[in-house]
Amino acid sequence: MNIFLWVLQVLLALHTIVGAVWKFSHSAEQTMPSLKAIPPGIWLGLSIFEILCSLALIVPALYKPMGILVPIAALGIAGEMVVFTGLHFASGNKEFGPVAYWLVVAALCGFVAYGRR
Repeated sequence: MNIFLWVLQVLLALHTIVGAVWKFSHSAEQTMPSLKAIPPGIWLGLSIFEILCSLALIVPALYKPMGILVPIAALGIAGEMVVFTGLHFASGNKEFGPVAYWLVVAALCGFVAYGRR
């Protein structure tokens, strides 16, 4: 189980860091029209948050006492995905593809947080 959790953590960290880089180069409107309610400053702040979460998911591999950061980071990413889902529904958008994607990522983050508690 430990190896499986590490694989998930690395994949989630890669996913999240790619999302952070994407946010630096694209506005919320360009990425997903339903997320245009997010102001540009907060959008860029989410990039920094995602970079920190990505680091928190993998730093315990190098320094074990920082293991407490893993469930915190995983829950932070899951929370972000749930907020994106809520904004999507609030916008009236009828597409469910992005919602499924965000909820799968949130579920994987929840699994990691539970496994690393």
